[in-house]
Amino acid sequence: MTKLSVNINKIATLRNARGGNAPNLLKVASDIESFGAQGITIHPRPDERHIRYQDARDLTQILTTEYNIEGNPNAKFIDLVLETKPTQVTLVPDSVVAITSNAGWDTIHHQAFLKDVINTFQQNGIRTSIFVDANIEMVEGAAKTGTDRIELYTESYAKSYGEGNLLGINSFVDAAKIANTLGLGINAGHDLSLENIKYFKDNVPNLLEVSIGHALICESLYLGLENVVKMYLDKLK
Repeated sequence: MTKLSVNINKIATLRNARGGNAPNLLKVASDIESFGAQGITIHPRPDERHIRYQDARDLTQILTTEYNIEGNPNAKFIDLVLETKPTQVTLVPDSVVAITSNAGWDTIHHQAFLKDVINTFQQNGIRTSIFVDANIEMVEGAAKTGTDRIELYTESYAKSYGEGNLLGINSFVDAAKIANTLGLGINAGHDLSLENIKYFKDNVPNLLEVSIGHALICESLYLGLENVVKMYLDKLK
């Protein structure tokens, strides 16, 4: 079964909009785990506009499933990951001003840098993943960094699927096949939803984990959080 890691950034955004502690981020994370999700994902950014660095520390005290921290590996982020020691760190090349992640790594140009950062995390017992486009060259470059996994950036798939173009998945299938031959674990995320996730999971071989936040929270407004988590789990069986 493909594991579901729920990104709780949007819960933090809602909390921060009013100040205080409602909704309670830690309670929501704990509840999501109790509903059956196999992981929690956060993506702290330098301006802490949603997840705060203290949230990352506090979550280590209550999470019982896999803990995934995403972000651009600047010095502050690296220090946070080494302090909190999550199950997995996902390296994302987002700029400071990015609203959301919008591209995978150029694993050829940044190969030496990524190799160094990944080695640091692995020496501390933290599984590593690199955010990449569904591009065979970039997947091959990722393998040369020594990373444990890649996370396929799925925005283009979601857009194609929404337009009725099922062929948009082909590059992801090809990338996954190459990753499998290179010994890389495969994660995926970005714009995956109840509408498009089953087709993706059914066609991408050996998909280990998906990280879903924005769509899941939006769907939960209509359907209920526990219900939505269980619906994802059912589709990922």
